[in-house]
Amino acid sequence: MTASGFSYRTTKHGDVFIDHHGTHVVTLRGSAAERFLARVTGVDDDAAQMAMAKVTGNFKRGNERRSSGRR
Repeated sequence: MTASGFSYRTTKHGDVFIDHHGTHVVTLRGSAAERFLARVTGVDDDAAQMAMAKVTGNFKRGNERRSSGRR
């Protein structure tokens, strides 16, 4: 499974803003921002996308079901 649609930007103060399809999702500061940047530095785009998905909590856990169309 590959996640997609995530992007991140950093500030001069070391904060990391993570967006999903252009919408702000989470802000990382301090040691959490440093750990995240260490994890995504030098990896390919798929690995970076997955790291951002895991940090935001927006990734499939295997228990999602498709809608049957009935309510």
